[in-house]
Amino acid sequence: MAKVVRKRWASEIAEGLSRRDRRSCEYEAYVPDRLEGRRFQLNGDVAADVTDAERAVERLHAQSAALVDTEALARLLLRAESVASSRIEGLEVGSRRLLRAELERDLGEGVRDVTAHEVLGNIEAMRWSVAQISAGVPIRAEHLLECHRRLLSGTRMEDYAGTIRARQNWIGGSSYNPCSAVFGPPPPEFVASLVNDLVAFCNRDDLPAVAQAAIAHAQFETIHPFADGNGRTGRALIHLVLRRRAAATTALVPVSLVLATWSRDYVESLTRFRYRGSANTSAAHEGINQWVAFFARAVQRAAEDAIAFEGRIRELRDAWREQLGSPRANSAVSLLLDVLPGAPLVTVNGAAALIGRSFQSTNEGIRRLLKAGILVQINIGRRNRAFEAPGVVDAFTALERQLASPEGDTRTSPPTRRVPRR
Repeated sequence: MAKVVRKRWASEIAEGLSRRDRRSCEYEAYVPDRLEGRRFQLNGDVAADVTDAERAVERLHAQSAALVDTEALARLLLRAESVASSRIEGLEVGSRRLLRAELERDLGEGVRDVTAHEVLGNIEAMRWSVAQISAGVPIRAEHLLECHRRLLSGTRMEDYAGTIRARQNWIGGSSYNPCSAVFGPPPPEFVASLVNDLVAFCNRDDLPAVAQAAIAHAQFETIHPFADGNGRTGRALIHLVLRRRAAATTALVPVSLVLATWSRDYVESLTRFRYRGSANTSAAHEGINQWVAFFARAVQRAAEDAIAFEGRIRELRDAWREQLGSPRANSAVSLLLDVLPGAPLVTVNGAAALIGRSFQSTNEGIRRLLKAGILVQINIGRRNRAFEAPGVVDAFTALERQLASPEGDTRTSPPTRRVPRR
């Protein structure tokens, strides 16, 4: 039975802050129902929304599988999802800025951009997480802990990375006490068992995959098991569930880009998920259905826009080939055209490793692409030359802008949040 428990917060701050931040108080913490063993009933229209979402994910899978280099699209969509998940937490960084920071790191220059460093941590955590899970592979609590460790590695919260919280946390209000919090997650003594229950639920097979991912994400965000990084880890869990159920195996659905756009409905639907009392009440049933319906619509929208993006990348690459007079198959130039969508900023050494060719042949291929205007040269640090495919960066920017529009068209429905300029 979902319940609210009252707890006492005893402030240890005597001076140096406002009275509001120093005070002690009684506060409420929400303890959700456990998921394992429960049966979930979806209303007819909600079940239809879930079916539509799963069909859209299947179409994205089929489209991406048809690409010559499926991995290129997979890398782009993983990056889009990670950037958007970070943006929900207030970490804003543009595509070019992030690409430069990533290359600086890979070249040993050191990442001076703190925000970009945190977003790169999210990309690494997401990349590692989805690589661990494939169809039928069980999700374990250790997956979530390691994902979280990688996410916070090298940040100011590194001391808390990969560990279940031992103190109360909260959302909203003061940073120093939960007295005016908007939501209080379960007290720490409940957290470990709730995480184990959540993981057991994630390994069930009796619900549609999209509905299961929706409920798992909402439960994770309700438990809020970590001191920081809960939102990003909880959105990574969405993709672990979809991969385990073989619903999205080749490319991530960039659902966080839609959740960031529909942020008010996102928060309201999560709140409705957190009913009080028995799981058999109408409030519990309606709250879960509202959340699953919202989530399914977000997945469908993200998948459909990703399919359109795949089409733009395919057209861009075909235009490159036509511009170059259909380069010989398996030549360095041809192989570079295949990998550039997933790696739009490269050095000669990095490109050579991607296509499995020598430095010399890769360098000659890059020269040809520079001459054609497909690549442009930029400098990283003092001595490093790098090469950017601006067409890919522009297409990625267009995807971000499109998914920031409530109606999917920035010409008639302006973005509702900050997005990169064209």
